[in-house]
Amino acid sequence: MRDFSAILKELKLHLAKGGENTKVYDKEVAEALGISPINLATLKKRNSIPFERILNFCYKEELCCSEIFFD
Repeated sequence: MRDFSAILKELKLHLAKGGENTKVYDKEVAEALGISPINLATLKKRNSIPFERILNFCYKEELCCSEIFFD
């Protein structure tokens, strides 16, 4: 299983639908997960994964969650 920083990277890749060169910020990931940017920063610092939020995001986006959580 990936750590939170690797999971964030995968979420950013998914949100960057314009291509890999499109810059996606933590603020946009927080918005997609339905949490505040400050909360995301705290989770990132603690390496604490918000599983339920990510699973809900994957469901809404019709994305396989194993692509996000595993190599």
